[in-house]
Amino acid sequence: MERRAADRRTRPAFGHDALISCDRLVRIFSTDGVEVQALQGLDLLVREGELMALVGASGSGKSTLMNILAGLDEPTAGAASVAGRDLLTMGAKERLAYRREVVGFVWQQTARNLLPYLTAAQNVTLPMQLRGAPGPDGPRSRRARSERAVELLGMLEVADCRDRRPHQMSGGQQQRAAIAVALANNPSVLLADEPTGELDSHTAEQIFAAFRTANEQLGTTVVIVTHDQAVAGEVRRTVAIRDGRTSTEVLRRTEVDATTGEESLVAREYAMLDRAGRLQLPAEYTESLGMRDRVLLEREEDHIGVWPADHSPTPHPE
Repeated sequence: MERRAADRRTRPAFGHDALISCDRLVRIFSTDGVEVQALQGLDLLVREGELMALVGASGSGKSTLMNILAGLDEPTAGAASVAGRDLLTMGAKERLAYRREVVGFVWQQTARNLLPYLTAAQNVTLPMQLRGAPGPDGPRSRRARSERAVELLGMLEVADCRDRRPHQMSGGQQQRAAIAVALANNPSVLLADEPTGELDSHTAEQIFAAFRTANEQLGTTVVIVTHDQAVAGEVRRTVAIRDGRTSTEVLRRTEVDATTGEESLVAREYAMLDRAGRLQLPAEYTESLGMRDRVLLEREEDHIGVWPADHSPTPHPE
């Protein structure tokens, strides 16, 4: 008994080495006496430097999760942390500092990302002014803020828009300027909620290229909520949310053919196993096999078989 207790004390906490950690996260909304559970014990880990996508049907809980990670909403129960900040215990003042210093956010609606009466460069410098963003020798000077804005706009290939107001820019230019605004204070995490939802496919590719640039050149961790499968297919990791929980994830990696030496991108789908041992099988799998209510499990030496309930187990050789 004493040994098991000691093991629990020395065991690392769930997600202790992750930049984003959600452990059995719950969010309940109450409207006119009716409770809706948007997140139902969601688990998620995101490592520093990842570029990943969150996908799911409308009402799955993905936007609720993004609002919590952005500090725009508060969880009901569970645990959630970003860059060492506990999202359940922060007060109003700490939450404001968190939104200014730790996360950057890009909305789907281009009009929500930029102030219409400021130029692109002025929009980028504004978060630095509000924060009093520090430089090597104290708060950034006006000149340093201006140089930072020009640098970010140039990196995202909209330097020619620096003196334009939003109505003078295309939708794609506005979103790239919005990404620059979100990056102004060098956040640990850049969050984007359907950032290509109002754009055509060609422009959407340009926006995704901007996120990749931020990830590769600045090392910023990027999490994108999207319905766009083309965008989801461009990242190394795509996590699907269903009914308020993470259900499956697709991991993509480059493999080299041992014979020809040719490289190819291989994608593998995984079901997410939560800490209670529950997993969500993809609906298309269970429906195609007629799986309902219960399934048959067979434990093998190196795997677990999951079969329809009326499946006849394979006899094991004596």
